[in-house]
Amino acid sequence: MAVRLTGDAVLARTRSMLPNLPTALQRVGEQVLSAPATVARSTILETAERSGTSPATVTRFCRALGLPGYADLRLAMAEETGRSSSVAGWEIDIGREIRPTDSLDRVASLVATAEIRAIQETVAQLDLDAVARAAEAIDQARRVELYGMGGSALVAGKMQLGLHRIGVPTWSWGDVHSGLTSAVLLKPGDVAIGVSHSGATRETLEMLSVAASSGATTVAVTNVPDAPLAEVADILLTTATHETTFRPAPMASRLPQIVVLDLVYVAVAQRRHEQTIAALKVTADAVSGHRKGPRVKKVGNANQ
Repeated sequence: MAVRLTGDAVLARTRSMLPNLPTALQRVGEQVLSAPATVARSTILETAERSGTSPATVTRFCRALGLPGYADLRLAMAEETGRSSSVAGWEIDIGREIRPTDSLDRVASLVATAEIRAIQETVAQLDLDAVARAAEAIDQARRVELYGMGGSALVAGKMQLGLHRIGVPTWSWGDVHSGLTSAVLLKPGDVAIGVSHSGATRETLEMLSVAASSGATTVAVTNVPDAPLAEVADILLTTATHETTFRPAPMASRLPQIVVLDLVYVAVAQRRHEQTIAALKVTADAVSGHRKGPRVKKVGNANQ
């Protein structure tokens, strides 16, 4: 069933689906990503001509995104153009190549813009019902396992620390041997979460697949909605990314992944509100003695 998508959600979905679309639909998607304001002002024939395709191909592209037709695409792009024009001026440079001669002030603006837009697009296209189902499963779970390799392992580790601190028995695995031995011991009612930007990392896919075979509820966090990791997951949570020079998509994906898992964490905390508040207090108290107190300023001669 077609749904009403906001402009940033359309762009995020286009970006994530683009590599797997047929060549003709890819050309339409590239036109949308490169010139959303132009698409907002153009007829379907004009967009087809600019992308070197046909009106029928443009219509197929819209339907691949879940839009009823081209009119909905134009409306979404018009909304996105209006939103973009209302933000700070430096944001219009998003996607611009970073040159060796660029000042750090300019680079800071470009990197911050990419991160902001990635978070906005991630939240806009995120399935909140899926977030709620993941949170409910974690809240009821006997144990929770997280799997990820490389940078995704760092994201999984952060989620493990958060859930562990509020009393959810949670483990994180960035080593496939340890992860597989853990996954095979899971049972129905347990939860396994696989984190992978591409959704095609072999080790993460293998660990989540074994967890699924063991009967656990499986969750995939990925930028590619039709990736192999998504196929073995009961619950799919997708991200959006904005690449910049020196920061390809796998590196740029970390903050959106963290935002998605932070949202799941907060949703779990809401479900066990009193337990969460109590756990945060006692865990803070437990480590308070390991923090240095304020520096005491010495007055006078120490030998007096």
